Amino acid sequence: MEATAQKIDAGAVYKYAIAARETGCPRDQLENFYRGGYIAQPKQLLFHALARQADHPNGPDQIGFGGSRGPGKSHAIFAQVALDDCQRYPGLKALYLRKVGKQAREQIDDLRRKVLYHVPHKYNRNSGVIEFGNGSRIIVGHFRNESDIDNYLGIEYDIIAIEETTTLTVTKYKALRDSNRSSMPGFRERMYNSTNPGGVGHAWYKDRFIDPYRTKTETFTRFIPATVDDNAYIKPGYKRKLEENTGWRLRAYRFGDWDIAAGQFFSTFRNDIHVIKPFRIPKDWRVWLSMDYGFVHYTVVHLWAMDGDGNVYTLDEYYGSRTQVSQHAASIQAMIARWGIDADRIYKFVAGSDVFARKDEGPTIADQYKRQGIRLRPAKMDRVNGWAEMLGRLGDVEAKIPPRWRIFDTCIGLARTLPMMEHNPNRPEDVLKVDVDEDGNGGDDFVDCARYGIMEAAAKSKAVSAEVDWRGKRPVDSYEPDYRTQAEIDKLLREAEHND
Repeated sequence: MEATAQKIDAGAVYKYAIAARETGCPRDQLENFYRGGYIAQPKQLLFHALARQADHPNGPDQIGFGGSRGPGKSHAIFAQVALDDCQRYPGLKALYLRKVGKQAREQIDDLRRKVLYHVPHKYNRNSGVIEFGNGSRIIVGHFRNESDIDNYLGIEYDIIAIEETTTLTVTKYKALRDSNRSSMPGFRERMYNSTNPGGVGHAWYKDRFIDPYRTKTETFTRFIPATVDDNAYIKPGYKRKLEENTGWRLRAYRFGDWDIAAGQFFSTFRNDIHVIKPFRIPKDWRVWLSMDYGFVHYTVVHLWAMDGDGNVYTLDEYYGSRTQVSQHAASIQAMIARWGIDADRIYKFVAGSDVFARKDEGPTIADQYKRQGIRLRPAKMDRVNGWAEMLGRLGDVEAKIPPRWRIFDTCIGLARTLPMMEHNPNRPEDVLKVDVDEDGNGGDDFVDCARYGIMEAAAKSKAVSAEVDWRGKRPVDSYEPDYRTQAEIDKLLREAEHND
């Protein structure tokens, strides 16, 4: 990251070149960096390699880099734009956006001096424009409020680089995407960004960059996680300052933990602890289902199991929107079949109260599911006690309280949504309700469905009651025998049918 000295260690250069080649950095890119006196560190090399992948038609066009504070992300992004992209494409136009803070212009001036120390250029401090001899230029933009972003919209930029991206809403990010276009032959427009967990954009950024990276489902986005430990040039004193933070700030700024948010409700959730690889469940485990119904919103269904010690597992999930009940029912049956679970093992299927509401003379949603062979039962709707039960089952790693609830990694929606939930500021013991965004993303449907399932697990009585199971039959997996004569059973089933 510093200018090269007059005497160069040939062995070190060779090792560096091998490392760069292994990450995918081409030779001409390294030569551009060498001429600028820039030596990238390992995580920075990964970022630079992805920046070159953006040249290809099927490569990424949005690349995120960072996590904690201090891994050298700003240095790497500015070096990529100034030393590589702007040098190999004459006439390139890049927008470099920074959040306004104290001494903002001094900070960008320091960064410019470090990165461009060996590169001829002109810098107009008043306009914030950096110009190179080949006609390429970088417009350094600053924003204090989101409305300041509007100053840069409607203008064509070949590259847009954004620092502190989670300080923007998804609406502003998408507006900037609309300005990221290029008419330069041979160049494919792209966006680079860096950020820390937290902020107003935490949820959408995690959904767009972090979750696809974790689940290996990236298409046109890429993310390089990095912490202060990845920066060999950081002094120990800076790490100590980061470690003086507490709570979510410590997890975010020091360790780059994306499973947090300011005001986070499920603060003890850890993706690496609670989300596990699936396994085939034993035949003697109790199995049930929960549903949060929606039409415009998602209909979410979770498949649950409990072991003999009372530990709960969310095995799988199904979700869909703007879909007919018959299609939902077929997908739910298919989910159960994937696990090789005999339908007779599922003793109950609980759902939110809205499916039982009758708005006119027509059938309820529960009636429609009954016609498909699925009998829904009312879930326990107590929000406060439900959230408390979920928190209790998550345990607390820091307090050495083991979890009693694990989530299989097949439940992508639940694992993504759970850490996003925040306290209701008017009722701190409740979770703040969240609706889906304009693209149908987000919302609290997954956690509501999980609450119904967890509350069923928390039921005090584990004995099988007289009610019929989710298919209208008497349950077969009982924790306590329920010996009755056939006549008594027939009478109970007739009463249950009458009560429906």
